[in-house]
Amino acid sequence: MMPNQENIKYLSQFNLLHSLPEEDLIEMDQLTSITTIRKNTFIQTPDSSPQGLYFVKRGTIRLFKLTAEGKQFTLDILREGNVFGEVDLISFGTRYLYIETLEECDICLMDKARFESFIIHRPRFMLNLIKVMSERIIGMSDLAQHLALGNLQDKIIYALLKLADQFGLIEDHDYYRIDYSISQQEIAHLVGASREAVTASLQELAAAGIIKTGFKTIFIHREKLRERQRG
Repeated sequence: MMPNQENIKYLSQFNLLHSLPEEDLIEMDQLTSITTIRKNTFIQTPDSSPQGLYFVKRGTIRLFKLTAEGKQFTLDILREGNVFGEVDLISFGTRYLYIETLEECDICLMDKARFESFIIHRPRFMLNLIKVMSERIIGMSDLAQHLALGNLQDKIIYALLKLADQFGLIEDHDYYRIDYSISQQEIAHLVGASREAVTASLQELAAAGIIKTGFKTIFIHREKLRERQRG
């Protein structure tokens, strides 16, 4: 059977797979299955953490947990090209989390047996895998530190800068628009606070000229935001 050229091109866009030659990409394409998942569907819950390595081909997913008070706390938002899952001793830190689609998504899966067979003869691939896992662990540790030590506005500033780094900025005069559509409720999930408290803090930041808000849109004055963070 001829390999799907579109899938090969897609797999080659992952940072994790940049070191793989085309023949390995063709083999990986033949070993993965792609599933289209509807918006607002759970891929995983804490009670169901399937073994396997997943790639987000299209769409956006959210990783979150519930606090003791029952509030949702977002740990990460993943878009096209990101990787998650668990394979025995290899973990991207997603076990026991809720994983939900924020829009219709195409998800690629390589199951445990196929993945183990694939990496045995690919040491460079394994090194890249370790690098990605290390970056994920550092990012989650940094997130936990900021959320534990900062006040609400500090947490919001950190979350906005994280979104800007992750999804990019589009210049708009003195401000930059975060290239991701996000509601105030979703920001509340990112910082573990109520929507009402987040709304009040965003209004204070807007009054200080640090941000501007629109419908599911955040504009940031990057220099003022970073100055506020340093202060």
